[in-house]
This record gives sequence, C-alpha cells and structure tokens, in this order.
Amino acid sequence: MTDTIQTTAKPELPDHLSTDVRSPHHVAAVFEHDVGIRFNDKERFDVSEYCISEGWIKVPVGSKVDRKGNPLTIKLKGKVEAFYK
Repeated sequence: MTDTIQTTAKPELPDHLSTDVRSPHHVAAVFEHDVGIRFNDKERFDVSEYCISEGWIKVPVGSKVDRKGNPLTIKLKGKVEAFYK
C-alpha cells in the first residue's frame, strides 16, 4: 500500500492584492486559500485591498456605498503583512 501525500502548492502572495474581481490586482488562485492580513501587528478581517511595499490597506467605511453600489473605502497607512492561515 502506498501513501500518496497530496500537497496543494499555495501561490506566492502578491505585493498588491484586491478582493474586487474587476481589479487588475485580483488573483483568483490566492483566494482559494485563507489569507490573513496583519496591519500594525494586529490581524484585520475587513481588508478589501492591500499593498505591502507602499504600506497601506483599504477598508470599508461602515455600510456606506457609492452611487454604483460599491462600498466606500478608506486608505490606512502602516506596516502590512500578508500570510496564509
């Protein structure tokens, strides 16, 4: 009996990633796995976009939406770390 070990290779996390499928920074292969974001040494669960090299994240502002129905976001600057859970 042979044991087959299935290893699913996770793609490398990009420097700039967005949850919006219309964005050029959206990578569908990354979202097949759980991704975590640590901002200023605290884990955040509401991040819609991040850029590690520039040091910012975008988070929604409450339940406000723009005229197209997309959530309004604000950009927060600080230390950004992305990781797989």
